[in-house]
Amino acid sequence: MIRISNLKLFTGSWFRRLLAGMLVGVMAIALTACNLAQFRTEAAQVPQLLISLLSEPKTFNYLTSTESPSVFSFIYEGLITQNGLTGEIEPALAESWDVSEDAQRIVLTLREGLRWSDGEPLTAEDVVFTYNDLFFNEEIPTSIRDVLRIGEAGVLPTVRKLDQRRVEVVSPEPFAPLLRNMSLAILPAHSLRQLVTTKNSEGEPLFVSALGTDTNPAEMAVNGPYQIASYTTSQRIVFRRNPNYWRRDGQGNPQPYIERIVWQIVESTDNALVQFRSGGLDLLGLQPDYFSLLKREERRGSFTIYEGGSAPGTNFLAFNLNQGRRNGIPLVDPIKSRWFNAVEFRRAVAYAIDRQSMINNTFQGLGQTQNSPISVQSPYFISPEEGLPVYDYSPDKSRELLLGAGFQYNAEGQLLDAEGNRVRFTMITNSGNKVREAMGAQIKQDLSRIGIQVDFAPLAFNTLLNKLNSDLNWECYLLGLTGGVEPNSGANVWLTEGRSHRFNQAAQPGQPPIEGRVVSDWEKQIEQLYIRGAQTVDEAERRAIYAESQIVTQQYLPFIYLVNPLTLMAVRDRIQNVKFSALGGPLWNIHELEIAEN
Repeated sequence: MIRISNLKLFTGSWFRRLLAGMLVGVMAIALTACNLAQFRTEAAQVPQLLISLLSEPKTFNYLTSTESPSVFSFIYEGLITQNGLTGEIEPALAESWDVSEDAQRIVLTLREGLRWSDGEPLTAEDVVFTYNDLFFNEEIPTSIRDVLRIGEAGVLPTVRKLDQRRVEVVSPEPFAPLLRNMSLAILPAHSLRQLVTTKNSEGEPLFVSALGTDTNPAEMAVNGPYQIASYTTSQRIVFRRNPNYWRRDGQGNPQPYIERIVWQIVESTDNALVQFRSGGLDLLGLQPDYFSLLKREERRGSFTIYEGGSAPGTNFLAFNLNQGRRNGIPLVDPIKSRWFNAVEFRRAVAYAIDRQSMINNTFQGLGQTQNSPISVQSPYFISPEEGLPVYDYSPDKSRELLLGAGFQYNAEGQLLDAEGNRVRFTMITNSGNKVREAMGAQIKQDLSRIGIQVDFAPLAFNTLLNKLNSDLNWECYLLGLTGGVEPNSGANVWLTEGRSHRFNQAAQPGQPPIEGRVVSDWEKQIEQLYIRGAQTVDEAERRAIYAESQIVTQQYLPFIYLVNPLTLMAVRDRIQNVKFSALGGPLWNIHELEIAEN
């Protein structure tokens, strides 16, 4: 499942599932420094890892969350996991599995003696509950269900218990991602079942509104390497080692080795840099303009900068193509909606953005142009040399496309539509992310050169999510999505009814209905390609299908892709056994990490 990334340079599989006034800023740094001093003092007695989060968590509910990074990669595990270096599937809660010859039936065997953090046994009953009562429950809104749907009818696999340790998963037809989908987190039946069966006054399961950030962490049974010890609003989340976690090292010692993780909420990448340089953080996802500074300080500061190659996931600009109405009121001004829905307009915008200058200036040369929704690490990614359309910087092509589509220029060089309306729109992004704010400033400047006025408005990340997921009355946004090796993980984005189909979002359960929403033929075409890609087991055929899907997305530009940055991470040398990669990030093997004694 692809999630919105609020700190694009802090990526990896853990963070995909995981996966944005001067005086006020100075006060925040001072107060945070005092608080972190306490944790640094305690670190002398308790091995702990100090990291940062750009915004507060929106929820502790795994099913309803759409953000990355998040707490879930620390506190939950699935039946299988992905190796952060190779991308290969590895055992997790399930020690083994058998796949039928037709790849439609999998029998997974759980490890013996698994327990939840509260001591209760973890059995096949929890797996069946998680899939049948949570993921497959249409009364619970979740993007997870989108990646589990199979074929034209969007049916779901059947999951049943064979005995206390064995679970059978059956697909009604070939479904290539079936095994990889078993990496989804398993949740506790004993503590959550009543929240599913009990309804509120509106007939909605209590689970939908449960597990908010006000939940008592002691009431959360988890199966991951850590459990939440405390959450202090606007300050930090503290995780402590789960004493019932299943992993042991070769000598039989319990893992993980690090006793505690402190996830400090630092709502500015600049403030995070200050804290890292002062020793208040152990990890820092590098903004490009920090690289040269920190590289000079690497030895003196006792840290290492890891470079993992091109980041998975995407950075993009998207317009709201939804032509629908709520209570008779258009979600988007009809005048602007006509611009946004003209493919010539979107192509003109794509040609007008100088992505190479963005790489040179904002990313300090540490990146490359991005043209595909599929991560470069995926075997299904295709390059421009393989036929992927690209939009190299050309303001002349932009103006030619706009004039051909009926737009015009006035004497001041301002772009007008055929009715004489000034072309002007608002672009939003998450505040506090210095790179995204710089990207937005350049886009504003680039589009002004072809006569378009952009009102750039960074918002707090949770406010931004509410606007994108619920209000749906935005015009244009600049953001990123997490990525990975399996294209079907993006089904929640590309299925026309998917919960992350944000450029033309359908109303979700519990939301006011949308009247007059129009789904274009090219949207349906992409949806069909993703359905076929998941149905196809032959790898050569799958690659051809996903190649076509990438070509169509670039032809119609629901997302205007921008830059694929290098993945850079500064890690304190006291953190040992780091196996960093762009795909896995710094913490994919959290159970193996150790902290050297000072």
